[in-house]
Amino acid sequence: MYQYDQYDQAIVDARVEEFRDQVKRRLAGQITEDQFKPLRLMNGLYLQLHAYMLRVAIPYGTLDGRQMRMLGHIARTYDRGYGHFTTRQNIQYNWIKLADAPDILADLASVEMHAIQTSGNCIRNISSDQFAAAAADEVTDPRPWAELIRQWSTFHPEFSFLPRKFKIAVIAADEDRAAMRLHDIGIQIVRREADGELGARVFVGGGMGRTPMIAPEIKDFVHADDLMSYLEACLRVYNRHGRRDNIYKARIKILVHELGADEYRRQVEEEFTAVKALGIDPPLAELERIKTFFAAPAFDAGAAGETDRSDPDFAVWLDHNVKPHKQPGYAIVNISLKPVGGIPGDASAEQIDVMADLAERYSFDELRVTHAQNIVLPHVRQTDLHAVWQALDAAGLASANLDLISDIIACPGLDYCSLANARSIPVAQKIAQRFADLDRQRELGELKLKISGCINACGHHHAGHIGILGVDRKGTENYQLLLGGSGAEDVSLGRITGPGFDEDGIVDAVERVTDLYLAKRNGGERFIDTYRRLGFEPFKEAIYG
Repeated sequence: MYQYDQYDQAIVDARVEEFRDQVKRRLAGQITEDQFKPLRLMNGLYLQLHAYMLRVAIPYGTLDGRQMRMLGHIARTYDRGYGHFTTRQNIQYNWIKLADAPDILADLASVEMHAIQTSGNCIRNISSDQFAAAAADEVTDPRPWAELIRQWSTFHPEFSFLPRKFKIAVIAADEDRAAMRLHDIGIQIVRREADGELGARVFVGGGMGRTPMIAPEIKDFVHADDLMSYLEACLRVYNRHGRRDNIYKARIKILVHELGADEYRRQVEEEFTAVKALGIDPPLAELERIKTFFAAPAFDAGAAGETDRSDPDFAVWLDHNVKPHKQPGYAIVNISLKPVGGIPGDASAEQIDVMADLAERYSFDELRVTHAQNIVLPHVRQTDLHAVWQALDAAGLASANLDLISDIIACPGLDYCSLANARSIPVAQKIAQRFADLDRQRELGELKLKISGCINACGHHHAGHIGILGVDRKGTENYQLLLGGSGAEDVSLGRITGPGFDEDGIVDAVERVTDLYLAKRNGGERFIDTYRRLGFEPFKEAIYG
């Protein structure tokens, strides 16, 4: 994984001391909250319903045991003993005292971490595939490309005050595990058939929120040595024309939609010609330098490939949470942060420490945060899987429910967020409890359920096979049901089924949907495939009668 050089460390350390002075002045009453707000947001510090919330960046979701253990230390020392992993592959702390914030940032800086650009109208954390360097379907590790983009975008003077926040995802595989086309810019690293050269397909104008859109392809191939200039051109056109007069129309998806993909593409190509002449692209040697930090671990070429499945509980976990690795004798371990009755994405300080220990002992000191709010140990010997499972089971981290109905994505909702209209956490807990029987979950198969507490869609409800959106109906929490979304390579947007429900009613509605699916599916057909085959109306009829 990437390691800071002297410039990285100096930048982060200077930002900590700058913010320490700003906090000191705020606590002394020398600056007002209105003056302080843009300063704290530049450091990932939000003022939520009950306390300050700090969002910590985890670039492309990759971290090591030392960094993971620091996240546990912060949870234990400065929060209420837990952290919340997010759909941006970051972590949030919900109970931060303002006076402690500079010390937290200093602790993070000591392990090459920060909270820079986790808020504000700038380029946010670059997200990527949690199976990078482990999945057999990738053409290359996408993380060096993501790191190059991170370096280009950090403190970029032209893109620090964009019309709206900006999110970029980078993948390099056939399977999209990062919801790439639902980002402002989605990048797929591809190998050109004609000459084997690596380059990028670029998609621009995706996103969820109030007006969900799937990003159209803007360029089918950008050479590696042109990528920064091309991204610069994409951002410049947006910065020039993006709506600053209307927050609801400020995202690049609105601009691409209103201009049309062809006209946006034309303007980008024109801008690219001008930008390319500026010589801003790093030499390819820089990408090669970054790649050295992502060299493959020292795999044991003779590692055995057999796993003892005699323990039935272990066998179920193997079937659901362990995925094939491209290196014979190894596997990808998915740690579910979705126990029945728990809060999706939450992990206690003790659990964070356990995951750090397991990474150091069994996964070449590496972990990944997923956009589905889970954790991955990317490189585990198959012969170590039982020991890993035993440790996870003892820590309450062995829920065998990856991609099942209880593996729910959910935002913090009205329990924490000042923007939310409804609570997400209790709905997620009630659905998980309704479907707690693992045999029932396994019968339903892959079924991605996602919940947002407001239209901002932090819970990705538009991309759920089943999505739930909490809204305010005359002071009462009301939950709309959506069907047919997907954030994968078969990307689609969910459709609202009709009038909303109260908290218990939405759980009943989900059950009616799944009952119809079981009655109508063909063989082992997934829920999303049955929905697409049958169409919307049979499900609407099952929900409303």
